[in-house]
This record gives sequence, structure tokens and C-alpha cells, in this order.
Amino acid sequence: MENKCDIAIIGGGLNGPALALALAKTGFSVTVIDALPVDQRSDPGFDGRAYALALASQRLLRNVGVWTDLADQSQPMYEIKVTDGRAGEGASPWMLHFDHAEIEEGPMGYMVEDRYLRRAFLKAMQAEPNITQLSSETVISQSVTHNTVTISLASGANVTAQLAIGCDGRNSGTATRSGIGRKGWDYGQTAVTCAIAHEHPHQGIAHQFFMPAGPLAILPLPGNVSSIVWSETHARAAELMAMNEGTFLEALRPAFGSFLGDIQLASTRFSYPLNLTLADRFIDDRIALVGDAAHGMHPIAGQGLNAGLRDVGALAEVLSAARARGEDIGNKQVLRRYQQWRRFDTASLALATDTFNKLFSNDNPVLRGLRDFGLSAVNAVPGLRRNFIREAAGLTGDLPRLMR
Repeated sequence: MENKCDIAIIGGGLNGPALALALAKTGFSVTVIDALPVDQRSDPGFDGRAYALALASQRLLRNVGVWTDLADQSQPMYEIKVTDGRAGEGASPWMLHFDHAEIEEGPMGYMVEDRYLRRAFLKAMQAEPNITQLSSETVISQSVTHNTVTISLASGANVTAQLAIGCDGRNSGTATRSGIGRKGWDYGQTAVTCAIAHEHPHQGIAHQFFMPAGPLAILPLPGNVSSIVWSETHARAAELMAMNEGTFLEALRPAFGSFLGDIQLASTRFSYPLNLTLADRFIDDRIALVGDAAHGMHPIAGQGLNAGLRDVGALAEVLSAARARGEDIGNKQVLRRYQQWRRFDTASLALATDTFNKLFSNDNPVLRGLRDFGLSAVNAVPGLRRNFIREAAGLTGDLPRLMR
């Protein structure tokens, strides 16, 4: 079997479908190669993952045609509160408080569960005639000629395109087959995630509580439910995962606090090891990397998916402009424009999240004093605070057209 298209996308998670839709809507023929079967992608069960979509990312999803199916399942984020402290002792008096009322555009972002995103993307791709989906397919090799790249699949089928784009995660096979190395390190932390039902409404407020072992994010979902991302040491996370429901809630309550009243577990628990991984370059001959395949970072600021969607918007814009000029979209000169656009921004973001995690995930009294002073200083200066709010909403920097 031979499938010919303009662009082959390897990876069917979130960035891959978003990019496929962005490219298809500008006339490219796209084939999405996904290792997972459709029924697993469309599983309605909650798998512990929910995303804080910055306002700019929500705009991109609206522009590629999926937000209509997500709006009713999303929770606007009106405020973000960042505090420092120890579990059981409460937060320090110093707080960084972001309020959407300080910007004109509306909520800073939206919380959406992974399961709703997956299903909305599948529905939109199935309705798009320029997209071919190949599910349950594993890539075994890729070969580049002067003007094409051929992707060979375990089923015996081949996909031939002008350009192949790796959206296949932190252990990107696309990058490995292209000889693209990676740099990074393990944080010694594992994120425990689940949904928590609580007695009182969250008012659309997201909380980030920094504790010595790692941060606890409490992120609002529709109704009296919040998603938590609890970063702990590998050993402690394993203990938390092994606990029964009652014991887990007893361990969580000192960190979670009582401000939302009584809490109950509302989903199964899941865990994900945390690391930093950056590709040495984002491109090769007729190859480009997007999202975690290019840059995987700590979830401390919830920017992983948002950074990937910026890649999506930037690459779609570069390729569309190149085709309009009659250029070969797989040419390195074209792909370098994408790399130049995104590499510095993602490296800076990865460095910032790495620095924040190291600064806050410890109990050093000197560092504690410095970071509490920093939080209060930013909070006390309206202009500086507003800049941070716009950064959190994804409204700063060189935004792709799909995010404007």
C-alpha cells in the first residue's frame, strides 16, 4: 500500500491533529500516522490529564475548528494564585495573584480534560477531506531522497510526502531516525494526577502551591471539581500511588488545604515521571519536530501543550507562506525559518521552568526568603504583574496568525 501526500505527521496525540487541521485548512494534503487505535484515542474515560490552555492556544483551537465541541467542556481561568509553604503548615503570607480583570481580552485561559480534546480532534479530522488517518500503525523507518521522504510502516504500507513532521513525544522516533540528539535530565520527581471533587465552588481560580519536594497545582474543571498535578519525589509518588483512596486523601489534605471544603477522589490516579528534554535541533532534511518531540519541559507553569501549539501555529504559517511563494516546503531553507522562530522561545521557556522548579522545590531558608520576596515584589507592581498575566495568557512574543 502506498499513500502519497504533501505532509506526513507522525504522532496522533494533540499537537499532531492540531497541526494536521491547521495545514489541511490551507489546502495541504496530510496523512496522520498514529500508533494507537481510534477506540483508545476516543476512550471517554478520564486518564488524569487536563490542560491549562492559554488564551492564545484557545484561539488556535477555535481557528482550526475544534473549539465549538470543547466550549461546554471547558472551565475559564479567571485568577491564578501562587503561594509558597509546607504541607500542614499552610502557605506563606506572600502571594502572587493574577486576575483576568487586569487585561482586556477576557479569561487568561481555559482548563480542558485530555479526553475531550482527543475526541474533538478526531471528529474534526474525520470531517476534513484533506486528512487521511492511519491508526494502529508503527513507523519502522524513514528515508529521504532529493524531493521526498518515505515513511515505512510495520504493516508493510508506505507513506511518501514532501515533508515529515514528528509529533511523537519526548522519545521521538522521528528525531532518533534523523540522528537528532537530545539534552536533558531527570528531575527526581513524579507527577501524581487525578480529579478531586470538593464541597465549595472554585470560582475559576487556579492555585500553585510550592512545597519542598515539588509544586501542587490545583486547576479548576467544570463544576465543583479540580484537577491536581502533585509533583513529589519518585519514592513518595510511588507511595501515594499505592495508597487506598482514604489514605491518599489523608496525605493530600494537608497540602490541598480546607479552602474548598471537604474533598473526595473523583477519578483514578495516574503518575508521570518528570524530566527535561530538548532536541539539539528542530529540523533535518525534510523533517521537522513539533511539541514534546522538540522540547519536553516541567509542568510547573502548565506551558508544555501551549508551547507545542505555538509550534503548530508557527510551522503552519511558515509552510503556507512557502507554498504561496512556490518554494519546496521540505527544503531546509524553509524549515530553518520555523526553527529560528521557535527555538529561542522554547529554550527560554524550558530554562525558566527548570529554574523555577529548582528555586522552589527545596526547603533552603535563604532561597525561601528570596523567592517569597520575589513573589511579593512582582505582586506589588501593577505594570509588572500585568506583563506576567499577559505572559500566562500566551499573548506576548511573536504570535502566529492562528493565535492572534
